[in-house]
Amino acid sequence: MKHHIFSSLSLLLLILQLSTLAQAQTATAPAPSGPTNITKILEKAGQFTTLIRLMKVTQVGDQINTQLNNSNQGMTVFAPTDNAFSNLKSGTINSLSAQQQVQLVQFHVLPNFISMAQFQTVSNPLRTQAGDASPGDFPLNVTTSGNQVNVSTGVDDATVSNTIYTDGQLAVYQVDKVLQPMSIFAASAPAMAPAPATLKSKRKSPAALSPSSGNDDSPADDSGAESIAMHAMAVLVIGVSLFVFWL
Repeated sequence: MKHHIFSSLSLLLLILQLSTLAQAQTATAPAPSGPTNITKILEKAGQFTTLIRLMKVTQVGDQINTQLNNSNQGMTVFAPTDNAFSNLKSGTINSLSAQQQVQLVQFHVLPNFISMAQFQTVSNPLRTQAGDASPGDFPLNVTTSGNQVNVSTGVDDATVSNTIYTDGQLAVYQVDKVLQPMSIFAASAPAMAPAPATLKSKRKSPAALSPSSGNDDSPADDSGAESIAMHAMAVLVIGVSLFVFWL
């Protein structure tokens, strides 16, 4: 009897101990967390190899991470897929200077958090990390149609096709084209063609038709020839008359 009671108490104590240990572990185990890392977010999403490489080369990715993890300021990133980069003319990215590559990546980053719903009410043009949003520099305009968000740069138009990541501080949206800023990609305005020369009218003015105008295109004046002919005739008549008289 005593052995049975002792065994029961031992089992009860063991259960209580295991329960207390489980509760302690549940209370102290932190949720998996870590500093925000834009490149890791893109790597997890896949199909952003070119953008990740550019973020690393230009160090814009480090700038984004530093700003997100050391301030309360949110950010929004438009992320073109590898397919979007492949649709650019061959050699486009490599033809850019180091500064232009930095500006290109920064042009895809807004210095504040914007949710999909907030795109409905934002004021254009949006300011990006690339700088001046005035026409000819780095203007970025957003338009919406229902749930669709379109982004225009003045050079090309892209569509937000997917939300990759959002946590209230950082929003990352997939876009189907590389956003090309006017300051880098806008073609120089073509030189204006010279105005066609005005064709001269073949119709002559009254002055041009006058005998005194000296215009080679004017009709020849026959009055002089007629006078000479009459004078020659008179001389001939006089000559004949004198000849007959002397005979």
